[in-house]
Amino acid sequence: MSTSTRERIVAEALRLFAERGYAATSVAEIEAAAGLSPGAGGLYRHFPSKQEVLTAAVREHIERTRHQVVTVLAESEQYKGRPLELRLRMTCVAGLEKMREEKELVRVLFRDLDQFPHLVADMRDGVVNPLYEGIAQWISAQPEFAGVDEDWDAIAAILGGSVVNYWLANESLYEAPIKTDEKRFTSAWARLALGLLPRP
Repeated sequence: MSTSTRERIVAEALRLFAERGYAATSVAEIEAAAGLSPGAGGLYRHFPSKQEVLTAAVREHIERTRHQVVTVLAESEQYKGRPLELRLRMTCVAGLEKMREEKELVRVLFRDLDQFPHLVADMRDGVVNPLYEGIAQWISAQPEFAGVDEDWDAIAAILGGSVVNYWLANESLYEAPIKTDEKRFTSAWARLALGLLPRP
């Protein structure tokens, strides 16, 4: 599927911001990466400023996350007959995939977040919190826990936080914590979840 010029600008800008940092990336470099004539003002036909390109990237990720949470919750219905531990492993794998998908945006925000407090708030409220809420909603909707009164948000914070921490350690230190590969982590995460959750 072909992408529009606007989409190319956003994608390439985010890639460059993640690699070099927001301040070190020029408009001309973004234009060149997006296939436009560098320095000719092509970016400004679509965005009023470089910051608006970053804002657009955050908004697009927020919109995509919203759709993904709804889709994953709907699709999870078909797996309710499988063992709970397997369903938990699948959830962990999906969480790690989501972190990989957001890699460039996470890098930009961690590197440059002091410059954009409003974007950090948008990211928190539009991407991070909906993901944690999605985990809480998913767990509480499992048939084993029907009608169980539990602090699902707190459990989601612990389980989601461990996935985020594992991915961030991998990403920033270029190696999994104590060389625990993803398969072992996913298996241990599911067992941790089973220990936190009420007994079915």
